[in-house]
This record gives sequence, structure tokens and C-alpha cells, in this order.
Amino acid sequence: MAQHDPRHDAAATAASAPSDAFPASADPLGEALHFLRMDGVVYARSELTAPWSVALPAMPDCVLFHVVTAGACWCEVDGLEPQRLAPGEFTLVPHGEGHVITSAPGLPAIDFFDLPVERVSERYEFLRHGGGGEATHLICGAVRFDHPAARDLLRLLPKVLRTSAWSSPQADWMQSTLRLMGAESSGRMPGGEAVVTRLADILVIQSIRAWIADNPTARTGWLGALDDERIGPAILRVQREPERPWTVESLARAVAMSRSAFAARFKELVGETPIQFLTRWRMHVATTLLRDGGATVSELSHRSGYRSEAAFSRAFKRVMGHPPSSVARGGAQAAATAPGAPTEA
Repeated sequence: MAQHDPRHDAAATAASAPSDAFPASADPLGEALHFLRMDGVVYARSELTAPWSVALPAMPDCVLFHVVTAGACWCEVDGLEPQRLAPGEFTLVPHGEGHVITSAPGLPAIDFFDLPVERVSERYEFLRHGGGGEATHLICGAVRFDHPAARDLLRLLPKVLRTSAWSSPQADWMQSTLRLMGAESSGRMPGGEAVVTRLADILVIQSIRAWIADNPTARTGWLGALDDERIGPAILRVQREPERPWTVESLARAVAMSRSAFAARFKELVGETPIQFLTRWRMHVATTLLRDGGATVSELSHRSGYRSEAAFSRAFKRVMGHPPSSVARGGAQAAATAPGAPTEA
């Protein structure tokens, strides 16, 4: 009798494996957040002495943040109890609500834009203000997520999100980051503002990640599905390569599931069909490329697998709520009002 050749098993396994071998992500949530493309709007380093109180106006399209590097302060948001922030703590105002940062609750506040600031660079300012008492040093800023899908995430976040470098699971890393931010912001070394802004961006992302990890109810829709060992990799495939001619069959095959089982589980976890999610994600990508001037409508129609520019434009309007021609380079007036989660694709 002929001997069994183990190479036959290896060949059979290789033949049955997905042809589009795809590396798994060690951090699917971090990778998904990367796709949302956060960009800084303005940053300010503040040296404040008590008594002081500064009112920040509402910036609806932005996430506002404050990092305490020395001293302490209070954050007052309408409808919430004032929150005290000590060194090593920072707070996010995810929905861009107007609020007050103050040395003590209840002080009359001065509008931030009425205070004299030193302009260090295009997006970085230095503020010195107060009555000469106890000092507080802050790094504050406003950031915007460029990707339209970010609205799905930001809607989940509370009015105020507070994080401490002392109690966070990433305490050592956050403490080191805050010390570096404090050192860079206290000096006037060339490029210091660039270092501070990058570190601030990282802290914003880490704060959002920590909140999601601590709040199981936040893991809904595509964020929650990222944890699934089959659906998570399928979502990342779409996000990494939206231009590929994906079908339900090819996505199911890529994660070793039957078409029917994959479609049912995807709908259960994500809340929409694989093709709806694919179409919506492609239109989000198209919005970003159009706004940045990275492609024309004609180029995007072919890149997204549509046979004509007209067909692409109809699909874009159905998903985003406006035609692609309305998305101007550098401006996002139309994109800012687009719905985050269409009901059909």
C-alpha cells in the first residue's frame, strides 16, 4: 500500500486557503481609528495664574481637549457637575460644546478669543493670563476627524470624557507622554510645538480607546464587530482596500465562512449588510479624496467599480445625501452635514 505523503495535506490546505492572504491586525480598534484621519485645528499652551476663568466657545465639528501639565483647574460644562483636573489628567469635550476652564468654580469667565495670545505658528498659540496667584499650565486644543464615518464613533461618546494618567491601564506610557509634553511646552526649542501637537493627538486617540475599552455598550456597530474573529478581519479588509471588487462571496471566502453565515452574522453585528457597509465606506473615502483634491469624480467612479460617472454620482448622493460635485477641495460644508449611517446603499 502506498505511503501517505504529508505534502498532499499541505497542498490541499493551501488550495483551500483564501487566495488573498491578509495579515491579521494586532490592534483592530487602533487601526480603525487610524482610518478616521484626525487633524488638528488649533493648539494652545497656556500659563495661567489664579484667579482666572476662560470660556471656550462651541465648535460643533471638533473634539476639544485640555491637558494639565502643572497645577490644577476645573472644567465646567452645562448640565454637569464641575470636574477638577489635576496634573496628569486631561479631559475631552467630544461634541465641541462650549465650556469653561477655571481656577475655581463660579468665577466670571472671559472669552478665549478676547484674550491676547502669542502666535507661535499657524496652528499653535501661547497664552499667558491671570491674577498672579497659583499657577496652572495647560495644553489645550481642538481636533477634527476628517473621515465622515467618525460621526458614528463620536455620537457614542459622553459630553465630557476624563482620563487620568495615574489610573489608566496605560499609566506608565501616559505619564511619560505627559512629562515629555510638559518639557517640550515649557521651553522654546525649535520644533517644540510640532512635538506637542503630535503628542496631544496621540493622547486624544488613547483617551477614546480607553473609554471604548471600559464601556462595553460603546462597542456597537462596526466598532463592536471589530472584536469578532471573522467579521472584524472582513471589516478591516474593506477599510484597507475599499477599491477591490469585493462581493459578499469574496469577503466570506476571505474569512473562511459560508456566504449565508457570513451575511447573517455581519448584519447582526454591524447593523447593515456587507454591501451596504462597503458602499458607505467607499463613499466616505471618496468624500475625503474629493475634499483633498486627490481624485476627480470620474476617477473615483472607476476606482469604486462603477461603470459610469453617472452611476457613481447617484450612489454617492443616495449614501451621503448630496452629489459628489458639491464636495469642494479643502472645504467640507457638504460633508459636514452628511448623514453618518444611511439606511440603504
